[in-house]
Amino acid sequence: MTLIMETFESRTVRLLLDEIATRTRLPRSTTHRILDQLVQLGWLEHTPDGYGMGWRSLQFSGLDDGNSRIRAEAAPLLHSLQMRTGMVVHLAVLKGANIHYLDKAGGRSATLVPSRVGGIAPAHATALGKAMLAWLNPEQVDDLFKNGLPPSTGRTISDSSTLYAELHRIRQRGGLAFESGESYEGIACVAAAIRSRRKPVASISLVGTCSDPIERVAPLVMDAARQVSEALFPSQ
Repeated sequence: MTLIMETFESRTVRLLLDEIATRTRLPRSTTHRILDQLVQLGWLEHTPDGYGMGWRSLQFSGLDDGNSRIRAEAAPLLHSLQMRTGMVVHLAVLKGANIHYLDKAGGRSATLVPSRVGGIAPAHATALGKAMLAWLNPEQVDDLFKNGLPPSTGRTISDSSTLYAELHRIRQRGGLAFESGESYEGIACVAAAIRSRRKPVASISLVGTCSDPIERVAPLVMDAARQVSEALFPSQ
């Protein structure tokens, strides 16, 4: 395990299985087994572009971005959602007018969804982003999108009045946000925010195709977001 961890020289390094086996001179099967254990424990993360440092190693190396506790509390819920539904699961935070993907789980199907841990996407074009925007005040939303709402696809919300109407609907649904082909063609999502009494801090989503009955898994997403919220803010 030490040999493997020492191959990651910085938080941005991404390595494939064969590269790690070559550098450590460990058998490929042994390397793969240990990598799986390190991913499960949070020391490493695994995305379509390879292995990288996980939330636990970033925290101990002083490179943590402040989101390690969110990752830690959400990790078992993300795993449970993925196992129960077989769908891709995302965890994200809001950074300006974009979302930043903190985690992604989905097994083999993860490669079918063009998102990656550490990547960004326009908040107004994603269910993850809209789930968080719904709990901001209008002035904050105005400030985030003062330069407009750039489209990602032909279905992306592109004017503020439509966005505000959508955020109102999300609040009326108790926080459930949906998207269908707004961020990526053919991709549909349902999301809910993890939040304190004062503000949203992150969001969780399940991802399918536009032909999937995504509403069916919405209660699972809502329940996962609620459980993480309670774990992070037990006194509220």
